[in-house]
Amino acid sequence: MDVTTAYVFDNHSGHATEQHRCLSEAYDPVTFARLERTGVREGWSCLEVGAGGSGVARWLAARVAPTGSVLATDIKPDHIGTGPGLTVLRHDVVHDPLPGGEFDLVHARLVLQHLPEREAVLRKLAQALKPGGWMQIDEFDISYGPVLLAPDARAASVYEAFLAAKEKTFRTAGGDGTWGRRVAASMADAGLVDVDPVPLVFPWRAGSPGLRLLIHHTHHLQDRLIAAGMTEGELAEVRSVMADPGFRASSCVLYSVQGRRPA
Repeated sequence: MDVTTAYVFDNHSGHATEQHRCLSEAYDPVTFARLERTGVREGWSCLEVGAGGSGVARWLAARVAPTGSVLATDIKPDHIGTGPGLTVLRHDVVHDPLPGGEFDLVHARLVLQHLPEREAVLRKLAQALKPGGWMQIDEFDISYGPVLLAPDARAASVYEAFLAAKEKTFRTAGGDGTWGRRVAASMADAGLVDVDPVPLVFPWRAGSPGLRLLIHHTHHLQDRLIAAGMTEGELAEVRSVMADPGFRASSCVLYSVQGRRPA
């Protein structure tokens, strides 16, 4: 496989389970709190796009039970699992159709930023909402994420080089690591109303879920990061930096954006 062209996080990779676990631990609490604000409840019909693991789909299924339903889609849905009220579908959100006016809630987390067709996909998701239905898109802006405290200048430098290489990896694969800041405008352009963008940042220190996720990325994306200019030695070095009790950084920005299809 050409490391410069395929989707960077492969659900068929041996690293996928740890990727999903780290993402869930780091971001499920925020995602669930925001989803609750939509009023999601028994009887709703929900769509979870790019479901991955997916704790979000199972959480939604519990909220809408016993009369509601959740459709969890992914291009490689092997890790989603099953449960009451949860239907799993192998689905390419770029090319495969979705029913119009079907869902009370559509959610996607850290999916559309990886798709060159993200704007068209967002419009497709908006059209899948029932009148009055809610959309929530959770996306990063990885251009922000400064070192706040490092053991020395070299530690800060290698961490920053790692972040730059990861951003280049996403960009080379057709992703846009800064798209999170534009989701709200895209929702408004798609005709949604009551658009509510909430930017969130988190303190990172050794052992925190966010840094454990980044350490995992040094393994999961190793070939791509090397293609982007890192060396194996630098990747080992940045793992040590992120595990150092004296290291502190801010997370990148997570934008959790909600909007509603007009009733």
